[in-house]
Amino acid sequence: MNVEHLTLFVRVAATHNISLAGAEFGLSPAVSSAYINKLEASLGVKLLHRTTRKVSLTQEGIDFLPHAEEVLSAVEMAQASVGSGSYLPQGTLRITSSASFGRMHIVPALKRFMALYPGLKVDLRLSDSIVDMVEGGFDVAIRNAALNDSTLIARKLARDKRMILASPEYIAQFGAPSTPAAIQQHGFICLAGLDHLHFGSAKKVERVKLNGALKVDNGEAARDACAQGMGLAVSSLWCAYQEMQSKRLVPVLTDYPLVTETAIWAVYPSSRLLAPKVRVFIDYLADYFGEQPYWEATR
Repeated sequence: MNVEHLTLFVRVAATHNISLAGAEFGLSPAVSSAYINKLEASLGVKLLHRTTRKVSLTQEGIDFLPHAEEVLSAVEMAQASVGSGSYLPQGTLRITSSASFGRMHIVPALKRFMALYPGLKVDLRLSDSIVDMVEGGFDVAIRNAALNDSTLIARKLARDKRMILASPEYIAQFGAPSTPAAIQQHGFICLAGLDHLHFGSAKKVERVKLNGALKVDNGEAARDACAQGMGLAVSSLWCAYQEMQSKRLVPVLTDYPLVTETAIWAVYPSSRLLAPKVRVFIDYLADYFGEQPYWEATR
């Protein structure tokens, strides 16, 4: 069984497109189709349904896919185990991340990572929507949302501390809320999908409904509007640390910390074998952020 044929099949299963998958490996559409035909011939089964508009897995293809993935992982791990540590991961590492965190923290981290692993190509896709990793063909996702899919595995990379912020100009004009409930008497820049906040104190947890004239779907946009004095906003420290360092934003309600369970996670599909390219990237990010991420150290 040819490893190149297996590799192409796994990418076709992810992309649902033989030509697109083949192009990732510098193969023409004709050669890509030939590779799949040879793999099917060697197995004696049909792995793909082909139409002019879509490629999908047959039931045999669905059954064969996890075994193909394990074979490829085993091959890569076997290569990594020899050569006195000289082996470096190869191929394309496909990453998805939220737009704000990816732009602010993943992109800067990639410069040294790609210098350490010159044989790797990185395909980074930024989106504030939670994408389907398997459908999108991603190797790893960097998320700050809860893990709801039991077929995925998550490794915590860093804390995600959130707080209520305001600009000094806003506070000078309107004052600062003294209690969580007082937020409702202030302008608030709401994040789409976040309708309530939970505050903790020594006595209880208080739930506050958010009402505001401005709603945005991006954390950086909420932060920037807050810095311009348009209202209070909730922000992650990793998003607002530079504005806090320059005093363009200051925390309010510090006696009532937000109750959240958010963190920065590296998420990847479950497998008995983790591909070396994924492992080295996750390990690199864990070391890059460290026990105390730089956005916390600069407060």
